[in-house]
Amino acid sequence: MHSSHSMSTFTIFIQLQNYQKSTMNEQVLHKLKVLAESAKYDVSCSSSGTVRRNASGGVGNTVGGWGICHSFAEDGRCISLLKVMLTNYCIYDCAYCINRISNDIPRATLSVSELVDLTMEFYRRNYIEGLFLSSGVVRNPDYTMERLVRVAKDLRTVHRFNGYIHLKSIPGASRELVREAGLYADRLSVNLEIPTEANLKMLAPEKDHRSVYLPMGYIREGALESAEERKHHRHAPRFAPAGQSTQMIVGATSESDRDILKVSSALYAQPTMKRVYYSGYISVNTYDKRLPALKQPPLVRENRLYQADWLLRFYQFRVDELVDDASPDLDLEVDPKLAWALKHPEFFPVNIYTADYETLLRVPGIGVRSAKMIVMSRRFSRIGFYELKKMGAVMKKARYFITCNELPDKTIHELTPQGVRKLLVPKPKKRTDERQLTLNFDFD
Repeated sequence: MHSSHSMSTFTIFIQLQNYQKSTMNEQVLHKLKVLAESAKYDVSCSSSGTVRRNASGGVGNTVGGWGICHSFAEDGRCISLLKVMLTNYCIYDCAYCINRISNDIPRATLSVSELVDLTMEFYRRNYIEGLFLSSGVVRNPDYTMERLVRVAKDLRTVHRFNGYIHLKSIPGASRELVREAGLYADRLSVNLEIPTEANLKMLAPEKDHRSVYLPMGYIREGALESAEERKHHRHAPRFAPAGQSTQMIVGATSESDRDILKVSSALYAQPTMKRVYYSGYISVNTYDKRLPALKQPPLVRENRLYQADWLLRFYQFRVDELVDDASPDLDLEVDPKLAWALKHPEFFPVNIYTADYETLLRVPGIGVRSAKMIVMSRRFSRIGFYELKKMGAVMKKARYFITCNELPDKTIHELTPQGVRKLLVPKPKKRTDERQLTLNFDFD
């Protein structure tokens, strides 16, 4: 049985160096480094939801240029994926992409057998617990997709690989190939990249949204048909059991946060869409005047979009409650839930003893877990400041929006929204380095 990943980054790096000297073909190693570097701009690297063992996680950084991506599972475990491209050659000239055909960068292509052997060798040595595989488009979408499918098929059928596999579905690929991919991959994803068709055409004239939405539909069909078949035949094959995901680039084009979140909300309305990822635009092609001249990626904005996404999925918020015509972009100073609360003082204070679960979810500082605990606990005992804190409520925020036993603070009505905002907005530091931003999705 393959054990869970527990080695440190340093240990993996040293062992990989030894592996390079002992067994790995130097040419293959060079290809791996080139293709791992090219793969790092795709953030849609999540493995949560898989039914195979050793298979759940999120987004992380590669180790030492080897393409090993450290990810975090929902239970907090650190796991590792080999994050690599099959090739970084590409027939397209997308302005926002480092691998565009007109760029003079190191290029490489791994054969199907080379990538399968690499994956199995790393897996046996416990360097990785899965594979995240994407590719530039060579010849045409079907040719590229067929090679991706062959990798997954060989791993599953020839080598009995039981780790996690996330495959990128190539926009424009045929229904047959996408459906075959779902039989071997835990998750499939097709990147939307640019939220609106007009801006996509401006930066990538050879692409359109139809070529993205079609394979999304093929994945949805395959998953729903598989689920229906498994109701009648327990051992029927699963189809992409961890669902599908997509990615949008933030800041390369003129879309507002409202535009982006409306697209996300529509995608989440479709069954099987598990995650939409937001990638702050990195200026990789500074010479292209169609792109904004950003000194660094808009990471604060990216973080706010992830928080808003969380509210849409788990907190029963609607897009028009978070952003509207008057304010189409999210507040960069405070998280979107707090921003909503400050705009709606009439909703507060919320009585902890009588408010229903849905109302409690609207309170800044109270999350899904703490809201459930409040509803359960208040039937048996009084709840005060310290009890709420023990339940996981972030009282630094919640104290201004609730009434309960022994609450020592004035609420938003006495302090006014402006006063509460002043108390909760962090004081600006002398120097801010957005590159060290910590993403915070936890509202409790």
